Amino acid sequence: MATIATAVASAHAPGVTGWFEKASPEAQESVGGAYRALGEEIAAAGLDALIIVANDHIENYPPHDYPDFAVGTGARQSGPDEWFKPWLNVADYDMPGQPDVAKTLFQHLSGNGLRVVENDALKFDDNISVPVTLTGFATQGTPLVPLIQNCTVPPVPDHNASYQLGQRLGKIIAEELPADMKIGLYGSGGLSHEPGGPKYLSIDEEFDRWFLELLAEGDHEKILREATYEKLERAGAGGTAELLSWLVVMGAIGQRPCEVLCYEAIPDWRCGVGAVRWTV
Repeated sequence: MATIATAVASAHAPGVTGWFEKASPEAQESVGGAYRALGEEIAAAGLDALIIVANDHIENYPPHDYPDFAVGTGARQSGPDEWFKPWLNVADYDMPGQPDVAKTLFQHLSGNGLRVVENDALKFDDNISVPVTLTGFATQGTPLVPLIQNCTVPPVPDHNASYQLGQRLGKIIAEELPADMKIGLYGSGGLSHEPGGPKYLSIDEEFDRWFLELLAEGDHEKILREATYEKLERAGAGGTAELLSWLVVMGAIGQRPCEVLCYEAIPDWRCGVGAVRWTV
């Protein structure tokens, strides 16, 4: 029985790396300190693999042929994709993958009404590049298994479907992976933002703080009842639904206490930025 040794989540807004200096020194320290804390926790867990759940920004698949989830089965996981480099302002990274773990996830996540595919050459933008860079994970040497999620192209697997897939993920880790393995989970995406839409220059701070308070309360039934896909979309169409990745992690670990490490609403970052960790 493999174990989930750490479970965390954070925003992956490209502004955090590309325009970090546009925030106040206090906000920079708050956010930077939170990502460092996540990196230290991941490093201390002694993981055999870190599964990062993150949405695809129509980077890997065309809208007319869009899977619900894609498991990265490559032996190496490298980025960022060339097109995004000037925007993200992060160093190139090349990390080991964990193909055996990834293929097991693919085999057992497929079905149940969701289209799950495997991909050994995924391209990454801010979805993976921001968290692995800011936490220092990119240089830790721990294998990465990307689990890329559709949060953009209808029909999107909603809050219930995402949580249920997370429950399946947790069961796969417990029952299908080698007994001595330690697995980490990282939900990457959100908080409120609306790329290119009417709310592009604004942040729904009220929604963000409400969502983080829900997580801190830890009542998953209440979260699924109130933090619906439709409500995420109202807080920022085409962007805030990235928080579905957090629900995947929550489904995998079950109802547990959650600690909010930071929250900042920086208009120049074009996204509410926060980070959390669960007690596992």
